[in-house]
Amino acid sequence: MSTSSSPTHAPWRAPLDRTALVVVDLQEAFLEQASLAAHRDELVARVRQVLRWAEREELPIINVRTIHQRDRSTWTITMLEDDQGFLFEGDDHTAALSELDLSAATEVVKTRDDAFVGTDLDSVLTDLGVEAVVIIGVSTHTCVLLTAAHAFALDREVVLVRDAIASHRPELHELTLDTLRDEYRFPVPSADALCRVGARVSEHA
Repeated sequence: MSTSSSPTHAPWRAPLDRTALVVVDLQEAFLEQASLAAHRDELVARVRQVLRWAEREELPIINVRTIHQRDRSTWTITMLEDDQGFLFEGDDHTAALSELDLSAATEVVKTRDDAFVGTDLDSVLTDLGVEAVVIIGVSTHTCVLLTAAHAFALDREVVLVRDAIASHRPELHELTLDTLRDEYRFPVPSADALCRVGARVSEHA
């Protein structure tokens, strides 16, 4: 049996049917780093919670992964300087985390920290009529930061789910999120708070 409960008002202006969930770099390779591996279970639990919320509210889900070519054509300046590539196409560790089911998501492949650079992410969001993006993933101070800032520059609202985002440099996680909240007015709710937002909130007994 289920009984309806009052939804919490979203802390952003765009309606939910103009909102998308953007998943950034939740790939096996990134969670192999010791500082992230130590918190994998906790991060995955919060990410799965947000994915269930997006599915419940029928939001489009965009899964952004980083994949490079072995021929160096996609490498960044620092990768070329170090003569060291990673996340090569076809390698097992480029896959999404094994605990996550992202089979229904729209996939965007990137080669830079900013998920908008060299990709069709902006056109995907435009075609979907998206005015606000909810972002989860890694790492807070690099790919999440630059993707969020670019979305804002494109006049989209940005929501960052504090405990469904993590960094391989934990000391920069809270600092980055607090700076984006204070300077750009991005809402930074917890996964629990986010899941109270929506037109389809219900209790199941």
